[in-house]
Amino acid sequence: MNWLTNVVRPKIRNILRRETPENLWIKCPDSGQLVFYKDVEANQFVIPGSNYHMRMGAVARLKSAFDNETWFDVALPEVTPDPLKFRDERRYADRIKDARARTGLNDAVKVGYGKLEGMGVVIAVQDFDFMGGSLGMAAGEAIVRGLELAVEKKCPFIVFAASGGARMQEGILSLMQMPRTTVAVQMLREARQPYIVVLTNPTTGGVTASYAMLGDVQIAEPGALIGFAGARVIEQTIREKLPEGFQRAEYLRDHGMVDMVVHRHDLRPTLARLCRLLTKSPAIEPPKPMPQLPPPEKAIAAPEAPAIAPSA
Repeated sequence: MNWLTNVVRPKIRNILRRETPENLWIKCPDSGQLVFYKDVEANQFVIPGSNYHMRMGAVARLKSAFDNETWFDVALPEVTPDPLKFRDERRYADRIKDARARTGLNDAVKVGYGKLEGMGVVIAVQDFDFMGGSLGMAAGEAIVRGLELAVEKKCPFIVFAASGGARMQEGILSLMQMPRTTVAVQMLREARQPYIVVLTNPTTGGVTASYAMLGDVQIAEPGALIGFAGARVIEQTIREKLPEGFQRAEYLRDHGMVDMVVHRHDLRPTLARLCRLLTKSPAIEPPKPMPQLPPPEKAIAAPEAPAIAPSA
């Protein structure tokens, strides 16, 4: 009990009590530092002090990639929401409904078409907040549709992978998306268009075993967890202690599994540079400023011609 509950009248008490948003502050998983949410959001969800890369939603990722934060949403094929009528602790249909309400997405993958430094590209983003970015029928159809659109538009395809693997609630139908996406990647390759993969934290399971490791260029964000099985499962299988930093982006780069590790602030110009290089497109020069003309001089009146008397 305190003075606010004992003395202050209810109407005044409601004025004094203010609701604090749940995400007002973010605690850095690396350093434990508390950071204001708006500062992290303005910094592309990178903790300013430790440079720790937080997870980034699909919409925020597309905004950071496309010119002027504008793009066209690609219409994706409709799939059966619960093909196996699966149920564990809850109905699978209820889990899908909750994930859609929480994230505002139809499924784990969102696809957009727009300009990246003036060049047309198709970008697909996996959102880990939607059931762990799991690969199901809808996500597989989204990846395949994005690759088909890149073939139609004759432009590069970029995918931001973030997933825990295949979606167990869809069983074999989920596993079928691994070969389907692999065939679609081969279609893009036959069309001689670039396929660039950005591995974010985490990228594991069946996604790593399919389209996430088939890129012409493999990029990873700093500290991203990348692998197929978990480190504990591997240790129990081989009965050996794994090296420090195992399955992290820097370790995979040093051992040849990833081409480069790029900070999120440098990711957009790096992707644009790779797209121009792989398509042999010239760099777009910035528009030259208009030359400044000197101020107009005052008009000088011409002297009047002398009057000529008419000849006799």
